[in-house]
Amino acid sequence: MMELGEKLNGKFENLVNYCMVSGAINQDLYNEYDVKRGLRDSNGKGVLTGLTEISDVCGYRLKNGKKIPCDGELYYQGYNVMDLVKSFENRRFAFEETTYLLMFGELPTHTQLKDFEEVLTSLQELSGQFVRDVIMKAPSANIMNALQKSVLTLYSYDENPDDISVANVLRQSLQLIGKIPLIAVYAYLSYRHFGFDDNLYIRTPDKDLSIAENILQMVRQDGKFTELEAKVLDIALVIHAEHGGGNNSTFTNHVVTSSGTDTYSAISASIASLKGPRHGGANLKVLQMFDDIKEHCKDWNNEEQIKEYLNKILNREAFDESGLIYGMGHAVYTLSDPRAVILKRYAKKLAEAKGKMDEFHLYETVEEVSKDLIMKAHLRYKPVCANVDFYSGFVYTMLGIPRELFTPIFAIARISGWSAHRLEELVNKGKIIRPAYKYVGSHVDFREIDERE
Repeated sequence: MMELGEKLNGKFENLVNYCMVSGAINQDLYNEYDVKRGLRDSNGKGVLTGLTEISDVCGYRLKNGKKIPCDGELYYQGYNVMDLVKSFENRRFAFEETTYLLMFGELPTHTQLKDFEEVLTSLQELSGQFVRDVIMKAPSANIMNALQKSVLTLYSYDENPDDISVANVLRQSLQLIGKIPLIAVYAYLSYRHFGFDDNLYIRTPDKDLSIAENILQMVRQDGKFTELEAKVLDIALVIHAEHGGGNNSTFTNHVVTSSGTDTYSAISASIASLKGPRHGGANLKVLQMFDDIKEHCKDWNNEEQIKEYLNKILNREAFDESGLIYGMGHAVYTLSDPRAVILKRYAKKLAEAKGKMDEFHLYETVEEVSKDLIMKAHLRYKPVCANVDFYSGFVYTMLGIPRELFTPIFAIARISGWSAHRLEELVNKGKIIRPAYKYVGSHVDFREIDERE
């Protein structure tokens, strides 16, 4: 941007200044007109914009009209995710079964699950032409952008891309669920090859493996993984698959779907939303924060030293000076985020297997200590808990998944939820989603260019 300004003798900087001045709105007007910024009321509760049966997010109980904090609960099609994960412990892999539940509203029988898995594995294919001409051409350092590009380009490979009948959208959705893991991994490998001269190896998915297993065998040069590693990744996919209709990327999907557009555009829009550091990219900030904590707190067992440094972070004196302890706090959950509770349990199992318990205890200490520190620093009365991003980066690192794939892994999981919500929007034939914006500028008389100062 500086080069552009110098080249144009500061003219671009003038445009930036004009933009900053013309775009600034008096912040008091938001209160005057009772604008629900972020589609949330003054208490932080989301504005009701739709109905769904796909999932329910509970962070408090109502008693005599008052919100009472409680341990968080997440339901997929009416089933408590805690119960689902517990039942999955005795079975090998569960993400495919979870996807079936989200999209069809009920848990499958053995036969239904077997048939569904056969359909999904049959769709885990990308032609060599697509890999060469789309994924490998102009590889992106941000794999989420590569995902968007590839998903949009799949439109051109579809013989009937604009048909938004339920049958056709279901076909497209299942194809994307099957193909996106391949796209994400291949895009990363291409980026490493062309950007860093790494060896390029493209491993095709094994039809006898689960999606979690295939991600690990495709991303690793030797293609090997342990049963525990695959199980942990599978559970991570399960708990990231869906989180209500109001989260940013899913609401984006509803908005775009309501316009009547095609599946590839709707999913691409959701990917764009998830890319943001305030949404799917948050676990990267957690990992960066812990890198910083490790650098400044050499004794991981010294709780007072950790407290002191966390206070510096909260006081904008350390790390990125944002005043945030990343991975702590949630818009809905109060006492606990069930996804974080589940992932923490599996993080411990993985840490024990990999000799990373010292690091796991550091995460535990930061989680426990920061709850009170955040409440005191921000004068908050709502309890603060770790959210799903707090442990996910740590888990992915132990799995040997590169940081560039953290958010794409989220997208691989969440496409099941996006697809379910897109189908729900289409089945219920809702109106185009069109909220209102209040105009607070002034009407002015037109002036000819010679009359303007």
